[in-house]
Amino acid sequence: MARLTAIADYETELRTLSEGSVNVHLDPFADIDWDSAEMVIDPKDPRWILPASDPLAGTDWYRNLPQDRQIEVGLWRWANVAKVGLQFEAILIRGMMQWVMTLPNQSAEFRYSLHEVTEECNHIQMFQELVNRMDQPAPGMSPVMRAASPAISFLAAYFPMIFFIGILAGEEPIDHVQKSAIRSDANLPPVLKRIFQIHIAEEARHISYAHKFLTENLKSAGRVRRLALGLALPIAMRWLADVIMSTPPEFRRTFDVPRKALRQAFWKSPQSQQLMRDFFPDVRQLGDELGLRNNRTLWLWRLLKIDGPTSRYRSEPNEYRRSPAVA
Repeated sequence: MARLTAIADYETELRTLSEGSVNVHLDPFADIDWDSAEMVIDPKDPRWILPASDPLAGTDWYRNLPQDRQIEVGLWRWANVAKVGLQFEAILIRGMMQWVMTLPNQSAEFRYSLHEVTEECNHIQMFQELVNRMDQPAPGMSPVMRAASPAISFLAAYFPMIFFIGILAGEEPIDHVQKSAIRSDANLPPVLKRIFQIHIAEEARHISYAHKFLTENLKSAGRVRRLALGLALPIAMRWLADVIMSTPPEFRRTFDVPRKALRQAFWKSPQSQQLMRDFFPDVRQLGDELGLRNNRTLWLWRLLKIDGPTSRYRSEPNEYRRSPAVA
């Protein structure tokens, strides 16, 4: 009876998410007035200077650039972040469609997954429209990742648990960066701020779905499978955070960026390592709740430098977070 109740509760949660997608959904061409004066992209606008939440902003190289060059770098960087975002959404859509075609009739997962795919298609249109209007030659992910992405999507039908872990690993860093920029009252260009608002609102449902899916499907997992997933969780987080947040080779060549600056920005300095840790308090909390972060797997979180405190509730701001109790 308890198991039947749990299944019913899970299906009720999925129906609630589906109803949310029906009742509150946003369209990139109806909810963004792209042609209004406020939304015009000015390549000399100082609001394109990177906020403190971006790893590049803390480098000596970026801080010492003249303002016009900081704006140039910021415009290219934001365009590339958007391009990476839409490429990740495309991987998610392809993988989700591979997986849902294996589901039985009457599956509540089928319906909500298709709602999510619909929303992700809108996000791709939104991000690509931004990239087009920014008129920057941003390629997005690295050439290797772009080439490998179809194979990654194909595996979703066979390894759905790993796939949903990967969804979280891609969505959490983007969500964190966007929320940090909004919360810090950074003087963002209006078009960027509006896109963040739309994306944050809908990604909340997608992240919630990934949490619920992992929680439900782990109930039947045996000890060996749990250990494997417990090890996969931090590896996926660290790997995909780097894929999502790092810059492609074209960035270094375009702006003649010193390798030292890239190392400082992307996870070799204490400041950038802390930024990496700050991406994942919600995932660490989920790992604790699911028993995937335990004495047999915590060493890997520390080795990958993504250990740290957990959040008390979804998206708890860093400044509100309690430090771990000292024994």
